[in-house]
Amino acid sequence: MAAERGVVVVGAGPTGLMVAAELATAGVPVTLVDRRRPGNPNVTRAFAVHAATLELFDMRGLADALVGTGAQVRQLQLFDTVRVDLGRLPSRYGYLLVTPQSQTERVLRDRVDSLGVAVELGVDVTGLSQDGDGVTVAGRREDGSAVELRGSVVVGADGAGSTVRRELGLPFPGRSVLRSIMLADVRLTAPPRQVLTVNAVGDGFAFVAPFGDGWYRVFAWDRRRQVGDDAPVDLEEIREVMVRALGSDLGMHSPRWLSRFHSDERQSPSYRRGRVILAGDAAHVHSPAGGQGMNTGLQDAANLGWKLAAVLNGRASEALLDTYQGERHPVGATVLRTSGALIRMAMMRSPVARRVRNGLAGVAAGFPPVADRAARTVSGIGVRYAAPAGADRRVGSRAGDLALADGRLHERLRAGQFVLVADREPADVPEHVVWAAPASPVGEPVLVRPDGYVGWVGDVADYPYWP
Repeated sequence: MAAERGVVVVGAGPTGLMVAAELATAGVPVTLVDRRRPGNPNVTRAFAVHAATLELFDMRGLADALVGTGAQVRQLQLFDTVRVDLGRLPSRYGYLLVTPQSQTERVLRDRVDSLGVAVELGVDVTGLSQDGDGVTVAGRREDGSAVELRGSVVVGADGAGSTVRRELGLPFPGRSVLRSIMLADVRLTAPPRQVLTVNAVGDGFAFVAPFGDGWYRVFAWDRRRQVGDDAPVDLEEIREVMVRALGSDLGMHSPRWLSRFHSDERQSPSYRRGRVILAGDAAHVHSPAGGQGMNTGLQDAANLGWKLAAVLNGRASEALLDTYQGERHPVGATVLRTSGALIRMAMMRSPVARRVRNGLAGVAAGFPPVADRAARTVSGIGVRYAAPAGADRRVGSRAGDLALADGRLHERLRAGQFVLVADREPADVPEHVVWAAPASPVGEPVLVRPDGYVGWVGDVADYPYWP
């Protein structure tokens, strides 16, 4: 796989930017390609940045820049009676950060620019072909001129309608969950006190989130009017749904943008074919409930980036790359199930069913273990990966931001290297592994992967993926 080290990443949204940044951090040449023209920002749909993503950004020194752009929500309300307390999470980021996707992209774009990533904007990918040495990507610029890019590997991070996935011939089974979701960017004369405002009734829902500059994004869905994505949106249509769901239109006025979209539940059965790999929405899409979409894609990128870099740099066997599918496909499937269950419960039509739902959910949430599990699930903190046969049970678990003798674990992960947390410095440590002394004894050495998960416990030489 190392015949050509360079990687072409198709799609410059959050997932593609993160993959490119991870590869460039490890010294792998990257070309980032996107059909958007320069100065044409992505349409913001995602607003939620969960704790697991903030921890990932902390590992690369990016968290402070992102946290400063948004508002913190420490409790999430589900239905009418359930509150998920994110402040109980075992993390320095015990909250949901509400900030537009454009801010997350800006932080990541600054990162890739600082790392010297080559960026080709305004290029529409039209095809790809792979051989034993690499992959050729064919594209076309807006003026009609042809573009050809070559890489050892191609990463498809080009969204739900992925050209890369289509060129691979990979299926994308699933179905539409919600049709005709309306979007609007508006001003409010009576903005809500809380950062997030959301409520569902039997035949619709409304969601309001701030951009932070006086503009608000409104999502609204009306069971009574299901039309195609290309149907025009009228502000009065959104206003009627908001009054029904929230009891007020919050003084909504002066829309600068109106649109519709639909939400699907789909997942590719395979995230990789040869030298081409899928990540983010190109690999899985699901309902917006729980705000996990962008976060799941960013975690895909973090998982894939260091593994691909390690293989291309000759520091790990190609078997490591196979673990991307094994670790991230089950996570994607879980997100589909949990977000799907949330949206279906929220959309219950019967008042009796909604009362039963509220009662049962309220009782369950009253038990701390259940409440903590819900917080860990929605925040991503609870994700863990299966350990290889015979490995210590801690392998595959989130390491957490361990206190070190000279700082924090996340600070030592800034360079995207493995960190070996051991009471004494071993005599033989690979050059790409950094030793760190813990603030409190850990017993057996713990090898922490560049994405913050435990890769091995015990003799570092026994890590199964060294070349």
